[in-house]
Amino acid sequence: MNKAVFFDRDGVINVEKNYVYKIEDFEFVDGIFDVMKHFQSLGYLLIVITNQAGIGRGYYSEEDFHKLNDWMIERFKVEGIEITKVYYSPYHPEHGIGEYKKDSWCRKPNPGMILQAKDDFDIDLRESILFGDKDSDIEAGIRAEVGENVLVQMNVKINANK
Repeated sequence: MNKAVFFDRDGVINVEKNYVYKIEDFEFVDGIFDVMKHFQSLGYLLIVITNQAGIGRGYYSEEDFHKLNDWMIERFKVEGIEITKVYYSPYHPEHGIGEYKKDSWCRKPNPGMILQAKDDFDIDLRESILFGDKDSDIEAGIRAEVGENVLVQMNVKINANK
């Protein structure tokens, strides 16, 4: 069996800016490359699990998401980091539009993305780790029985000068 580190995207891999879908708006969190290289060197699979309600709300398309995602994966490759897979949920139970309005098993805090990765890559979840910046990330990890769930809290500096 494999072990994995699950990373939420917005707020863990990149700086949280509401509904990031453009390359020019994507800013990697300081130190994320070092963190991922460390876990990769220890033999962990690196898996991204991300709610993308902006798709469901109609703010951007799945094509927009995939364009940014492909760019992000290539940027990691340049750094010598291999992302095993990115799982995403485009749904929202209240604010989704059309087919995207549903409470999907894959939308965190539901554990669907993690359990799908477990099946896809033969992962021992008890030996795995999850990094998330929201309670819903941690709840998904707990519900999936991930061995260690870490709540990441960024220090945000606000410039009050105009």
